[in-house]
Amino acid sequence: MNPSAVGDSELVRAAQGGDIGALGTLLAAHRAGMTAVAVSVLGAGPDADDAVQEAMTVALARIGDVRDPNAVGPWLRQVVRNACRTQLRARRPLPLDDQLHAVLPSAEPDPAELLERHATRDWVWRALEDLSPPLRLVMMLRHFSGVTAYQDIAEACGIPVGTVRSRLAKGRGQLTASLLATADDQYGDVAAQTAVRRREIEDTMVAAERGTLAEVLATYWRPDAQFSWSGGGGGADWFLRGMYQDIEDGVRGRVTNVIAGREIAVCEIELINPAENPFHCPPGVVWIQHLLGGRTSRLRFFHPPRNAQAIPA
Repeated sequence: MNPSAVGDSELVRAAQGGDIGALGTLLAAHRAGMTAVAVSVLGAGPDADDAVQEAMTVALARIGDVRDPNAVGPWLRQVVRNACRTQLRARRPLPLDDQLHAVLPSAEPDPAELLERHATRDWVWRALEDLSPPLRLVMMLRHFSGVTAYQDIAEACGIPVGTVRSRLAKGRGQLTASLLATADDQYGDVAAQTAVRRREIEDTMVAAERGTLAEVLATYWRPDAQFSWSGGGGGADWFLRGMYQDIEDGVRGRVTNVIAGREIAVCEIELINPAENPFHCPPGVVWIQHLLGGRTSRLRFFHPPRNAQAIPA
């Protein structure tokens, strides 16, 4: 049975205050109504299931935006309708960016900012850690980084666009199930984990400028670490040569975003070219690190398109 209006109000206020158990209870209580909306729009089947899963992911990140706690039921159903519209538009030959914009208004803050604001970050990241590494990586990129377009995720991961779509669909379903199942668990401090990775990346960049990159890599990276991008790759020597060449050419980097888990970390870096050669490097690079025993075992580089903009997920 769905909770009463009074029950909804209490659950919403508790969830907005950081009570993860209340948020899980609220979503579980309204799932049947959300499913009914999806079925009425899309018909029974996997499309309706995917729409509910997408809506649950959005609702988890946006619960702090609910202004009238008594109206959370209609709000949740509207989130489902938006997800359904995205699917209906996707059946027509619309540009991909239009499909991505359909779920959330472009003026909304991104999920990572909302999670930071509403104290559910550690819960969500604990659930993300339960996903397999391939599912976890596409979810991290799609929902928590500036690499949101399916084609860009595909290039960053070195997989086909169709695989990105299927992994996102599967990842959303598993994430929702894990979140509801772990609402009463305790979680580690993701902020501390992220801070460690950020410090390592910044130390690496400073070491490149000082000519001590090899020493830093010996500390933070496995000796057999491999480095790659869409056009090739190699071992540590290949990475060292590339970094030192960019430094010699006057290129510098600034870390703008770090997304860190136990086994995967994503770092977004702004590349600052010398004034005399403003197009030496693309404006930014994304480092995707695969970790083993806390040290990097694989690093893949991805340069987002020059005109790419972060699109809310």
